[in-house]
Amino acid sequence: MASNTAQNHDQTISIAPLLNELMGSKNSSSQKATTADEIAAALSLVFRNQLSPIQCSSLLTILRITGRDREPLVLARCGQAMREAAAQVDRKHLRYIARVRGRKEGSYRGGFCDLVGTGGDGWSTFNVSTTASILASSLLLLSKHGNRASSSTSGSADLLQAIRPRAPVIEAVTAKVLPSVYEKSNYAFLFAPTFHSGMRHVAPVRKELGFRTIFNLLGPLANPVEGNIEARIVGVPQHELGSVFAEALKLNGARKGMVVCGEEQLDEISCAGRTYCWRLVERPNPAFRGPRNEEDEEFTTSDEEGEPRSLIDIERFMIEPSDFGVERHPLSEVSPGRLPAENAATLMKLLQDKLPRGDPVLDFVLLNAAALFVIAGVCDSDTSDMGLGDDGKVIHETGPGGLRWKEGVRRARWAVESGQAFASLERYIEASHIATDQCT
Repeated sequence: MASNTAQNHDQTISIAPLLNELMGSKNSSSQKATTADEIAAALSLVFRNQLSPIQCSSLLTILRITGRDREPLVLARCGQAMREAAAQVDRKHLRYIARVRGRKEGSYRGGFCDLVGTGGDGWSTFNVSTTASILASSLLLLSKHGNRASSSTSGSADLLQAIRPRAPVIEAVTAKVLPSVYEKSNYAFLFAPTFHSGMRHVAPVRKELGFRTIFNLLGPLANPVEGNIEARIVGVPQHELGSVFAEALKLNGARKGMVVCGEEQLDEISCAGRTYCWRLVERPNPAFRGPRNEEDEEFTTSDEEGEPRSLIDIERFMIEPSDFGVERHPLSEVSPGRLPAENAATLMKLLQDKLPRGDPVLDFVLLNAAALFVIAGVCDSDTSDMGLGDDGKVIHETGPGGLRWKEGVRRARWAVESGQAFASLERYIEASHIATDQCT
């Protein structure tokens, strides 16, 4: 794949043979097809600063023009390479925390969840996935993986750092202190530059290229706690990426999740119309011979040796606001996204229940938080005892996919109106400041 010129980091390794192979496979069917593992191995050199800027830009460009960066197996393997190069978390400790602190309900087993989009849809809407993830942390353990803005006016990190009067210290939540953060909070923001420091080596190349590369797609597949994630929702900006990402998640070992794309090419569940969905559904595997009790297994999404406990199917359907019992709102009412300070002010109003019912931003957030509740499995429960303010009246009505979307909204509203979503954010902010002291 590559000819070694040095064994140490920061010394260049040539991938000229692989680049020629990739170009040859585009121009001739008789050429040997480069495997996903070879592409991932080449990409991993970036994280160790062992690839020259010219060859790095060549690799990213060729992957783009050949379409190899949109193949499920390539994305899955490159996502794995990116995670392996990241700061490593204590997975055993996180599994323990999930068992002890995770609030099991319905088919939700108390594991970690994520709600994330690839970005790049061009709509620059309000920070809906970040806000929805905070709402969801009222009932779920959340590992929100994110960064500063790339193509929008306000990224998830920008939003959090603009919170007033007291913002979280997002850089303080490192791999080392992450378990201690979760001992105090259901929510943690995993700031990409903190966990993926090797990405700094490719930043100048990406800026010079000026077009979206495979790295613009890998974020949702590179969550540092991937092996501990029980459920997630991933938004993509193009319909054709939906099945690609669903298959990539499946190849990565994901057992429970949903890929979404708004009909307007939006990487969120749309408040304006229909949303395409690709749901990963867990089915019992009749060939499984391990323990039948989930408590006897680790909460991971990766298959162990031998037959897995479950098999994964991908179901396709569409949803729209009426399935959630919510009115439609034009995207013009939730976009263009404002500057971080303005969005942070809206976030705090929402969490403090100061936005009126029917507010477009509120409904947009409720849709996306509700969907994560549904996919995680808490809405499968026929009883409800969330706490103060919960009337316990479960909405059993089902919609597309046979799922309880309106029950998800009921729970998301409770998170806001009970103050539990705001309290969850406050606990995370406090935990991040404590983490700062641990780092000094």
